[in-house]
Amino acid sequence: MMLHWIVNPGLAFNELVLGQRVPKVMLIERNDSKSLQEKTFVRCPHCGTIHSGQKWSVENNAFKNWFGLYCDACGKIIPCLRNITSWVLMTLTYPLWFWLKDSRKSRWLERQPVRYKNLNLTNQPSPYEGRGWIRQGLYWGLLMWIMMAVIFPLIDGSGITVKNLLIGIPVWAVGGLGFGYTMKLIMGKGRASSQSI
Repeated sequence: MMLHWIVNPGLAFNELVLGQRVPKVMLIERNDSKSLQEKTFVRCPHCGTIHSGQKWSVENNAFKNWFGLYCDACGKIIPCLRNITSWVLMTLTYPLWFWLKDSRKSRWLERQPVRYKNLNLTNQPSPYEGRGWIRQGLYWGLLMWIMMAVIFPLIDGSGITVKNLLIGIPVWAVGGLGFGYTMKLIMGKGRASSQSI
């Protein structure tokens, strides 16, 4: 999953625009009866606090984490992975944003304590449970279709063509469903088991 975050070019949008991040180090409990979301923990390298991964779920603070994941125990930033495409884009546009970075980061840090006051860390259902994987997969496929058929052709100068738009629809719909089903298998609960692996 971490490698997928690093190499998938579509996730640059999540990282740069939405502020969705993945920590460099995650702890995963060995328990087949829980979903991946329920058994994931993130340790703050500054204070040692072990946070539930649900703290950064879609229902809580999955987005607006442009500078990393905020530790509400010590007020510091938990380091995160960087997507290769977003790294390239940030490197190319560095002269445009580098002088704003420190002021933006300090304002971002000031706003974080409020975001962590009323968290819901109860066991939340995975968005991939039931038929949710179809919806999530089609959303992902739509995002990839927009990136590959519209945005990248504009960036590389090849132009948007009707042929690429039409071919991309079934390709990314099937790809999205494959992604959604894979995420259902990864994020969903395993076989009920009284033993840990």
